[in-house]
Amino acid sequence: MLAALGPLTAGHLLATLLVILPFALLVALIEWHRQIQIGASLLVIAFGIFRLLDRRHPRALARIRPTQLGLWSFAVAIAHGAGLMLLPIYLGLCRAADFDKGHEAATTLINANLGMAVLVAFVHAMAMIAAGGCSAWLVYRYLGVKFVARSWFNLDTSWAASLILVGAIALVLGLAE
Repeated sequence: MLAALGPLTAGHLLATLLVILPFALLVALIEWHRQIQIGASLLVIAFGIFRLLDRRHPRALARIRPTQLGLWSFAVAIAHGAGLMLLPIYLGLCRAADFDKGHEAATTLINANLGMAVLVAFVHAMAMIAAGGCSAWLVYRYLGVKFVARSWFNLDTSWAASLILVGAIALVLGLAE
C-alpha cells in the first residue's frame, strides 16, 4: 500500500496541474503581456539570426510520401518557427489593458482573443499557401520539374530575414505601447 501512494500522488498532481496551469498562464499573460511580447519578439529575432548563421538543411525532408504531407507540413512549420513568428504579432493585437473593465469585458476580450488567434493562424496559413502555390506553379510552368529535381532551391536566407523583420516590427510595437 505504501508503494502505491507515490504513483497515486504523482498522477493526481499531474491531473490537477493539467487543469489549473492554463488558467495560471492566462493570469500571467494578463499581468506580463508587454514583457512577454517583447521577449517573444527578441526570441524571433534571435531565431532568425540563428537561421542566418546555421546553413544546414536536411535534404531528406524534400522526399516524403503524399500520405505524410500534412504531418510533414506540421513538423516543418514547428521547426521553422511559424507559430513563434506569429506570437509577438498576435500579442500586439490583443490588449491586456482591456481586462481591467470587469468580468463581462474580460469574457468578451477572451473570446475575441481566441477568435483573433484563429484569425491570425488562418490568415497566415492562407498567405503561405497562396505564396507557395504561386511559386510552385511558376516553377512548374516555366522552369519544369527537372529544375526542382536537379537543384536544391533553398529559401532559408529569406526565411531568416523575415523572422528578423517580423521580430523587429513586433519589438518596436511592443516598446511603443
